Amino acid sequence: MGSRPRLNRRQFLAGLAAFGFGPARAETRRFRIALADFDETPGVTLEGLGFTGAQLRRSFELAARSLPVEMIYFDNAGDPTRAIGNAEAAIAAGIDLLIEYCADREANAEIAHRLSTAGIPALALVYPLPGAPVYGPDNRAAGRIAGQALGKFAVENWSGEQVVGVVIGDIAGPNPAINERVQGITDGVHEALPTLQLASLDTGGQAVRADALLTKFLQTQRGQRLLIATLDDLAAVYAKNAIEMNRRQSDCIIVSQGLDQNIHGGASEKKEIDPNNRGSVVLGSVAYYMDRYGYEILPLAMRLLAGEKLPEHTVTQHLLVTASNVFREYPPFDMN
Repeated sequence: MGSRPRLNRRQFLAGLAAFGFGPARAETRRFRIALADFDETPGVTLEGLGFTGAQLRRSFELAARSLPVEMIYFDNAGDPTRAIGNAEAAIAAGIDLLIEYCADREANAEIAHRLSTAGIPALALVYPLPGAPVYGPDNRAAGRIAGQALGKFAVENWSGEQVVGVVIGDIAGPNPAINERVQGITDGVHEALPTLQLASLDTGGQAVRADALLTKFLQTQRGQRLLIATLDDLAAVYAKNAIEMNRRQSDCIIVSQGLDQNIHGGASEKKEIDPNNRGSVVLGSVAYYMDRYGYEILPLAMRLLAGEKLPEHTVTQHLLVTASNVFREYPPFDMN
């Protein structure tokens, strides 16, 4: 799979103009594009990270404002049967293209069949849809970035000292992406520390458990430096709490996955990744940008509608975001 640079708004619009989708084209042809979102139920997050279906949908609403498109939105609610029904409703609505986000293989096969029968192209989000190009994260690459950052930190700051590593998150969860992230973290750490063994603390999908789990682990690792890779940002926040309560700030460092608002946003006075929070034990988080998917995916949809053949897989550009570059990736007006 190859990686494409993320587009800012100017590049986004310039790219569309290059394919003839500027204002003049909008006067003569508007496309109906449907997004079948994974699950917009309040409290449900996506891909083991802190992003919500509502955030993903909002990114499409914003990205579509400058395009010759009419968007139609469906909520699959995590239900394969509903996903098939939504696809049928989209076909009946006369769409030109469907953007499908469904994890069920059998449902995706049925959706692809119905779209093919109707002569309607599709783009798949995260999970394969037969015959459709896919856009989504490279979980192993994202994990590797975190592992590399932790290994580099240890070499530069704790050379010659005893170092222990631990992965915290929903390790035994059903999402295969988790295994890929863990493998990537391991690979990345071993580039600098080839003999380091990584312990596992499984939160069982409840990030709040990271606090108690890490507290217990810290009590068995006195006198050692600790590299911590969390599989989501909320787990990083709770791990940070455990470190502070146990007064281990000087010998622990965290790199997380996601870069959602649990770690950099909101209105709290002390954001964990912020240039003004110099004492944070959170070194950074690997960005997934799921709250900006619309700006990446709608240009692909327009290229597909223009008759261009897309790569089989297009992957998110993952980046380690720290206090030094967070305002470039998420300016303060985005965060608040």
